[in-house]
Amino acid sequence: MNVVWAATSPESGLFHPVERCSEVKDLSDRFNELRSCGQGYVEVRSPNREFPVLTLAFRDDHAVVHLMRSTERMFLLVGDGTVPSGAEVEVPIADDLAAFTGDCVLNIDRAWALVHNFTQTRAAGSLGEWCEQ
Repeated sequence: MNVVWAATSPESGLFHPVERCSEVKDLSDRFNELRSCGQGYVEVRSPNREFPVLTLAFRDDHAVVHLMRSTERMFLLVGDGTVPSGAEVEVPIADDLAAFTGDCVLNIDRAWALVHNFTQTRAAGSLGEWCEQ
């Protein structure tokens, strides 16, 4: 199954916004490379639709997942309790670090499993509770 994605470059550490269409395995390989670097940012969508786009931003064991339903509508996945709600975690969004409260932080393994599920089903609604941004 093919997927369209863009991600941080493991070599430069900068987001490479040029999308590529490939097998999910290539996306998984890139994610694993980024994980070994300690952080990264990935955007994923279906090859035949511009939206929805799912993004995964992570640093160490903490991740944040966004859903873009259109250019005007963005949602943030509710966290899984990995980080207390009052605490903040910084993750890379494209090339900048952004701070998020524990209310929207997930464990990296769970976040990746959700992204992988999205690549298979193309459905984001079943991934969890979303809050519009």
